[in-house]
Amino acid sequence: MRNAQAQNAEARNTEARITVNGDETPIAPAAPHTTVLDFLRERGLTGTKEGCAEGECGACSVLVARPGLDKPTDWVAVNACLLPVAALDGQEVVTAEGLATPGEAGTPPALHPVQEEMAVRGGSQCGYCTPGFVCSMAAEYYRPDRCAHADPDGGTDPEHGPNGFDLHALSGNLCRCTGYRPIRDAAFAVGTPAADDPLARRREQAPPRPVATAYTRGDSAFLRKNTLDETLRLLRERPDAVVVAGSTDWGVEVNIRSRRAGCVVAVDRLPELRELRIEADHVEIGAALTLTEIERRLDGGVPLLADLFPQFASRLIRNGATLGGNLGTGSPIGDSPPALLALDASVVLADADGEREVPLAEYFTGYRQSVRRPGELIRAVRVPLPLSPVTAFHKIAKRRFDDISSVAVAFALDIEGGTGTGIGNGVVRKARIGLGGVAATPIRALATEAALEGRPWSAETAEAAARVLRGEGTPMDDHRASALYRSAMLGQSLLKLYAQTTEAVSS
Repeated sequence: MRNAQAQNAEARNTEARITVNGDETPIAPAAPHTTVLDFLRERGLTGTKEGCAEGECGACSVLVARPGLDKPTDWVAVNACLLPVAALDGQEVVTAEGLATPGEAGTPPALHPVQEEMAVRGGSQCGYCTPGFVCSMAAEYYRPDRCAHADPDGGTDPEHGPNGFDLHALSGNLCRCTGYRPIRDAAFAVGTPAADDPLARRREQAPPRPVATAYTRGDSAFLRKNTLDETLRLLRERPDAVVVAGSTDWGVEVNIRSRRAGCVVAVDRLPELRELRIEADHVEIGAALTLTEIERRLDGGVPLLADLFPQFASRLIRNGATLGGNLGTGSPIGDSPPALLALDASVVLADADGEREVPLAEYFTGYRQSVRRPGELIRAVRVPLPLSPVTAFHKIAKRRFDDISSVAVAFALDIEGGTGTGIGNGVVRKARIGLGGVAATPIRALATEAALEGRPWSAETAEAAARVLRGEGTPMDDHRASALYRSAMLGQSLLKLYAQTTEAVSS
């Protein structure tokens, strides 16, 4: 009996396959926790490098074929150091080596246009980070809606090239040789894909369909079901399972803390978790949609989220991270909870018995704890409509982008009336303020909301409410910031919001 079980496990192992640079290969004998990075390097594709093993440096960047918005398929750059290779069962991956066009017998391959520009413009310094930069740059090169960008003031936009290249596409790539200027020059010099470019043509075809995966080696398993119902039944049987979507959090645990799980269940391709619907009274966002997908599908339709997304980690991380994952970890310094709290959002929790909707303000119960029961999944996030017209997301961190918050503050205000057509001295009818980094959980600034509601939106009200906001939560001293600094930044954020809104009116 034991031998039969072992044979069945091996049979399932051989079924899991991945296409790398056009060649299909079995995942076996890799362990279920093996990352895409290690899998590629063990097969000689050493252009994919490990720099940090936690998704901050981008040396491991590769391209993955994903469902597109403007085309059937998008080439999306992701961190290979975070994704388990089993998560790409049935999927297509392109590495830096796969971008070049193979030459005839005895001749070297022809460089990809992105590689060519990096070479001729001196974008490669020591070369360690170069393959990762090239893959992230290639994803932007193939972005279907990339077009020539013109600064409306006639000046130079430092974050966009004349070719429409968005430098934020490289925000997750680190060059330790400080060679950013020639890398930027290369990014701004690339043209549009040629008509016979194979990766450009691939965008016109459907992406790989999600496949059910049962990949087992020894006592560990990586499982993916076809439907939500099947997944929820599995989680009832295996309440100890680790649930992953983009693995941007779990991948760090595996790499840095050497955590292992007997059972990992993937939910990233479940169609029931990948819907985005705008109803009459709410917006429903599937918990397994990546932040990049949400950003592009909403297209600014929820301004507070549009303000949040560019400040949430890097494009590489946003290409994998999900709202469900960010809320599921329960971290008090996650960037999305403050914004969602300010939006009065709720979460839809599902298990094998049905669904329930919980206001996000009641979801967190303690440090990395929530009301979510064993076997329950976050299926979606609901944002009620109409939206408050005055919103802002302020992230205080040591770096402008791609950093962990010391404090995060999100505002959503309804201000009625005011002078002329503006909001100066209008009355605050509703105030919602979400805070991160100042307590064991993300919290609402309830006392500050009460100090604002029913009062004129004036300098006096803002200053009085800022004093209240400084006392919200229980900020602590740590290596990112002192408690005193965090409190000061809370109050300053409200004064900044007031200045921003009144300046907009006066101008």
